[in-house]
Amino acid sequence: MVLTAAIAERPPSDLTEAIKELRDHRNAVILAHYYQPPEIQDIADLVGDSLELARRAASTDADVIAFCGVHFMAETAKILNPSKTVVLPDLEAGCSLADACPADGFAAFRAQHPDHIVVSYINCSAAVKAQSDLICTSSNAVELVRQLPADRPILFAPDQNLGRWVARNSGRELTLWPGSCLVHETFSEEALLRLKLEHPEAEVIAHPECQQHLLDLADFIGSTSKLLQRAETSGASSFIVLTEPGILHRMRGRVPHKPFFEVPGADGCSCNACPYMRLNTLEKLWRCLQTLSPAIDLDEGLRLRALAPIERMLALSP
Repeated sequence: MVLTAAIAERPPSDLTEAIKELRDHRNAVILAHYYQPPEIQDIADLVGDSLELARRAASTDADVIAFCGVHFMAETAKILNPSKTVVLPDLEAGCSLADACPADGFAAFRAQHPDHIVVSYINCSAAVKAQSDLICTSSNAVELVRQLPADRPILFAPDQNLGRWVARNSGRELTLWPGSCLVHETFSEEALLRLKLEHPEAEVIAHPECQQHLLDLADFIGSTSKLLQRAETSGASSFIVLTEPGILHRMRGRVPHKPFFEVPGADGCSCNACPYMRLNTLEKLWRCLQTLSPAIDLDEGLRLRALAPIERMLALSP
């Protein structure tokens, strides 16, 4: 494929083929989170959770990283790859959890706990990562916290639901920033109980960002990748899934003979679908590969400060 000087204004009729041609021409890699729309997952070179995607971003030899996820994920890829072009199909694809932990407010919170080791969930901005001692994901948070010195208190941000789960499973007391994910806060307990009555054979699997009263009803709790693994390895005949429903596309593809039931939000709404993840589309992916924008740019000093705790995470992760 030869790109002309003029940028096409109208998308081609076959977006999938056009994206593949642009990917090859740009020497690009397309990374997608499990919560992305099915058509984006299907075209991606790698679909994964935050830890899997961070590892791939750290090791890629591509010139361009097209990150189909949300802003903090693309920022992480840029932190790990300063010389590469990192594009995000829609720059407005943010994260309620990251937005609820502004860097200045977090700095003030840290100042109240100067002796604490600061562990931040990867779902935060580069500016918050830069203030952290260690980054974690929901896949590795418990294992990382267990490795920290027993005589040092720990501050955990920004998700308090994940933090409580990590505290219970690591045996460590954590001081929590009071943040949460709007998606994982919306699941209806009443709807979950109704599904359990309708499908008593089903196993309830949940992401640890869910509220405690929902986790108490779960049979298995884990990150998106661990929920997917559980669906593949469990002897259960069906599953009730408490996380963003984008993962169901992968689950149904891996285990097509088992039913998966999505838990609705309050009043039966579909508000458990992340509105930010859904901002990315095939047309926007095609356009960002064509124009190499919107691109992620970071101040180099900020990038280096944010890089240190991410590299610490990658070094300590099993």
